[in-house]
Amino acid sequence: MTKKQLLALARKHGTPLVAIDHAEIRRNYANFRRLLPRVQAYYAVKANPAPEIVRTLYNAGASFDVASLPEFLLVHKNIEGLPAKERQAFIWDKIIYANPIKPKETLQALDQYKPLLTYDNPDELHKIERYAPHAGLVLRLRVPNTGSMVELSSKFGCDSGEAVDLILEAFRIGLVVEGLSFHVGSQCANFDNFVQALNIAAAVRREALARGHEVKILDIGGGFPVAYDARVKPLGPLARKINAEIGRLFPKDVEILAEPGRYLVATAATAVARVIGKAFRDGKTCYYIDDSVYHTYSGIVFDHCQYRLKAFKTGETEMATVFGQTCDGMDAIAQSEELPRLEIDDLIYSENIGAYSNASATWFNGFAPAQVVHVNQ
Repeated sequence: MTKKQLLALARKHGTPLVAIDHAEIRRNYANFRRLLPRVQAYYAVKANPAPEIVRTLYNAGASFDVASLPEFLLVHKNIEGLPAKERQAFIWDKIIYANPIKPKETLQALDQYKPLLTYDNPDELHKIERYAPHAGLVLRLRVPNTGSMVELSSKFGCDSGEAVDLILEAFRIGLVVEGLSFHVGSQCANFDNFVQALNIAAAVRREALARGHEVKILDIGGGFPVAYDARVKPLGPLARKINAEIGRLFPKDVEILAEPGRYLVATAATAVARVIGKAFRDGKTCYYIDDSVYHTYSGIVFDHCQYRLKAFKTGETEMATVFGQTCDGMDAIAQSEELPRLEIDDLIYSENIGAYSNASATWFNGFAPAQVVHVNQ
C-alpha cells in the first residue's frame, strides 16, 4: 500500500490501525506454489487468524494448519463453496491439526470429523486411541532448528531412533499413521535445516516401509523466511534445495504438505500509529505512540521480531526512542530508530507486520487492540 492510501485509511478509521492487503496475500500464496509446485500449502492459522484471511486463502486454493479447537472451528466455519455435509469428506484435504499435544476434550470434539492429527510420544498416542480413534495420524519428528528465529525442537518432535517404534505402536492399537512431519523453526535462516530434516524423514520412511508400513504423507512444516531486511535470503534458493531433495528422496505418490504462516501474511499488513507524547531522555528524543508491545507490536516480545518504524513526514533525521502507550517500562518498541523530528499527532507506520502481531494482541492497561481494516478482498 502507498503512503497516500495508508493516510487515507488512518483519516477514515483513526489510529492505531492495521491495514491488511489481500492482494499481497494472494501474491504470496501464488509465489509459494510457483516455487514449490509439488507442495500443498496449509496456512498456519496462528500467524494471523482473521476470518477474512482464511476465506481469501481458501479461495486461492490453500489448506490450513490449525493448533487449537477454536482455530479448527474457525476454518471449518469459513470454508466457502462447500455445503456442510461435504466439508467432512474434504477435511483431510483442507485441515491438519498440527499441535502434537492436545487436551482430551479437544480430541473428543474433533473425532466426529475424522481429522488428521499429529503426535510425537506414546502418551499422546494412547490419548488419541481413547478419545479420537477415528483420526488419521502424522508422526512429528525432531529435526535441527539451528539458526531459526523461533526454536521448536526442544518442545516438539520424537527422536528419529524412536520414530518407527511409535509408528508400529500406532498400528498395533488399531490406529493408522498416514504421514510424517517436522518443523525446522520459525523464520529459518539456515537452509541446511530443511535438507537435514528431509533426509531424516526419508530414512524413517524407508525403515517403516521395511517393517511393513508405507507412509504416504510428508508435512515439511513452516519456517519459510520473510525478508524483514536485506540480510534475509529469498525463498527461491531455499525452494530449489527443497525441490531437489524431495525429488531425490520421495516417490511421486507421496503427498507433500507445508505449513507456511509468516510467509503468506507478514508482508500483507502495515500498522499506523499516532504520536501521543514526546520527551527528551538520556540524550535522545523519546516518542510515545498509541500502540504497544502488548498490542500490534506484540511480535517484539512473542516472536523475537523487530519492526522498523517510519514517518510519513520528511526532513532531517535523528536517532530516537519509541515507546508504547502502556505504563510498563518493558513497552519499548524501538531504542534507536532514525526518524525526522515529530510532533504530537504526527503518524508513523511499520510495514511487514502481518504475522504474529495483532494475532497475539491483548487488552493490557485497558487499551483496545488496533482496528484492523481489510483492503482488496
